[in-house]
Amino acid sequence: MKRFFLFSCLMLITPFVCIANTVKSVAITAIVEHPSLDQIRDGVKDELTSSGYILNENLTVKYKSAQGSSATAAQIARQFIADKPDVIVAIATPSAQATAAVTKQIPLVFAGITDPIAAKLVKNWEPTNTNITGVSDFQEIGPQIDFMKKIVPNVKSVGYIYSPSEINSTVVMKNLKAQLAEQNISLVAVPAQRTADISTAANSLKGKVDLIYTTTDNNVVSAYESLVKFANENKIPLLASFPDAIERGAVAAYGMSYYDVGRQSGKLVVRILNGEKPGSIAPEIGQALRLVINIEAAKKQGATLSPEVIQSAYKVIGE
Repeated sequence: MKRFFLFSCLMLITPFVCIANTVKSVAITAIVEHPSLDQIRDGVKDELTSSGYILNENLTVKYKSAQGSSATAAQIARQFIADKPDVIVAIATPSAQATAAVTKQIPLVFAGITDPIAAKLVKNWEPTNTNITGVSDFQEIGPQIDFMKKIVPNVKSVGYIYSPSEINSTVVMKNLKAQLAEQNISLVAVPAQRTADISTAANSLKGKVDLIYTTTDNNVVSAYESLVKFANENKIPLLASFPDAIERGAVAAYGMSYYDVGRQSGKLVVRILNGEKPGSIAPEIGQALRLVINIEAAKKQGATLSPEVIQSAYKVIGE
């Protein structure tokens, strides 16, 4: 959606010369609202501001959440396409897939997607020559397993709750199962299609696992407090691949800042607004993994953290 908002007219010897400045428009859609995805949205907006865009002057930003519904995500995508923004930012896999399905012209920047190749948004990590680019939150499984063993050194069984409909979650589950098996560690993976199913899925892990590992599965994150409650009551350490989980009650997290993912995605949006084609910009992966620890949660969940692990943390809370 492009429109003219100001005409600056200069009096010269010749008749008036008018210079038109255009307002750029960015539409942001997310599959659901929770702290990690909200931080991506905020990071995008802050990057736009720091690049010289001023909201309601030379920039308009529209935001809509699908509230966890794939059908609503598709509806939002169609609405945004009708608005014809300069760029659409799609946060999380379902929203990106819904948007990609209805436009091949409007630039689409995905953000916070674990495996954009498996999601069929891109074919590889090279420039796509399409209308799509973006930033993935992909993390290698090996370092995550090393992280689990640092927090629970004698781990023999890992619990993992996932949404079967979320490609990012199923990809992590398959890779996690294979690589844990190489170290003689079993994975107990429990599907939970809806947010309401998380508590039941957690209860099925009782007595079967040494820790529970969580990623940014949107159903899981939306019901994280119920998972924390289960971990506290049953003395099972809850670990995460995203630092936001620490404030919500996880023992430890090793991952990237989703606000930083938003800023990184915002840089791609700015490049497109400045004239670059999305298809000429290679998809990127988020940077700077950090270990964050919650001492109080460790006490509640029966995790004994070594001084070396605590000292190696980027941030420690609850001391």
